[in-house]
Amino acid sequence: MAEEKIIPKHDHETLKFPDGFLWGAATSAHQVEGNNISSDWWEWEQKHQPQALRSGQACNQYNLYEQDFDLAKSLNHNAHRLSIEWSRIEPKEGEFDESEIEHYKKVLKALKDRNFTVMLTLWHFTLPKWVADKGGWENGATALYFERFVRRVVPEITEYVDLWITLNEPGVYIYETYIERAWPHSKKSLFGQIKTFLNLTSAHKKVYKFLHSNFPAGKPVGIANNILSFEVSHKHSIKEQIAVWLNDLFANHLFYMFTRGTHDFFGVNYYFHIRLKDRNIIPGANSLMQQTHDVSDLGWEIYPEGIFEVLTDLADDIPIYITECGIASTNDDRRNRFLISYLQEVARAIKAGVNVRGFFYWSLLDNFEWHLGFEPRFGLVEVDYSNLERHIRPSALVYTDIIQHNGIPHSLLRFIGHTVQAEEVLEKRQKEIKKEIK
Repeated sequence: MAEEKIIPKHDHETLKFPDGFLWGAATSAHQVEGNNISSDWWEWEQKHQPQALRSGQACNQYNLYEQDFDLAKSLNHNAHRLSIEWSRIEPKEGEFDESEIEHYKKVLKALKDRNFTVMLTLWHFTLPKWVADKGGWENGATALYFERFVRRVVPEITEYVDLWITLNEPGVYIYETYIERAWPHSKKSLFGQIKTFLNLTSAHKKVYKFLHSNFPAGKPVGIANNILSFEVSHKHSIKEQIAVWLNDLFANHLFYMFTRGTHDFFGVNYYFHIRLKDRNIIPGANSLMQQTHDVSDLGWEIYPEGIFEVLTDLADDIPIYITECGIASTNDDRRNRFLISYLQEVARAIKAGVNVRGFFYWSLLDNFEWHLGFEPRFGLVEVDYSNLERHIRPSALVYTDIIQHNGIPHSLLRFIGHTVQAEEVLEKRQKEIKKEIK
């Protein structure tokens, strides 16, 4: 009798995520609300930015938030990350606008009414103009002003919030202000960098203590930190190995070291993979933007393996949420591949033992991308800025499919290879989902 030929078994199962995984998208107030006239950013835009690079009405989410939340709900999101705007709530020192507090209560309640898990950011780059006039984050008193703001507003909104983010990307704020000098208050000052860093750590610790001391229910508190993946150009260069260690320490770990014991989770914003060259022995990196790699419209390298690397590097005894991860691209096929390949690496990190609890794509909507204006297109939902109409992109439906399966179906995994067959499967599934959400 001839020996039976054994045919290898192909795994056609969905690449699953843990039960209770949070699936959502993120926004920030200044980038989507519009007409944030009492902030330092608004004033800076009027003085230093051409008309095309000013936030103006942005996406007018201040008035259209229910429409946007309905869109997110129709796309099967079960969580949402957003921020509140300090300069609206306290436009003048010590004067709190009750109507704005009520507005944000309505916004947050609208999310809870739609059964979203709410992650709220208390500071996402902007300051009230009066705080900026007093020196901004270089002024040690700003940590106290921020704590006062939090003490005033949190009791009003805490019932609608599930997870707190105290600060968004403190390292990026320092980099853009003092190194790139592309943001308000920009100047060349090493002393200013150090003072700002220490005052931001102080602000986080004060708010963490307040939230846990006054609200014993113990809703988790953390920050959203920009975490970078570093790599050497030449594997055997000792100088480059040291450079990677130093850059990783300063960019990814220093804030946590200065605020040890005040994080209930790590919030990971992941966008960048950087290869260090021999001369970069001190922090300061040359990215791959000028080399031949697949990049976003902003020139940021598409490197899914990097998110696995940073997640395994940060893995500790506390949960991790991916609080931002996204791509600026007008090519939606690229966004499809981005979502599938990056989430495949997140799943691999979970399988390796990393306690990842959720993923928030940046961003729900196209929005105002700070000093770059409106040209970068990050949204799952396209915004026509001529009339503010929203249009669901096909990539949003791919994300919906992943959420519905709480994982990546095998048919979507094949799309990474960009085969004709995979495209046909994807197009068919997108049409099915589009019918389901109407």
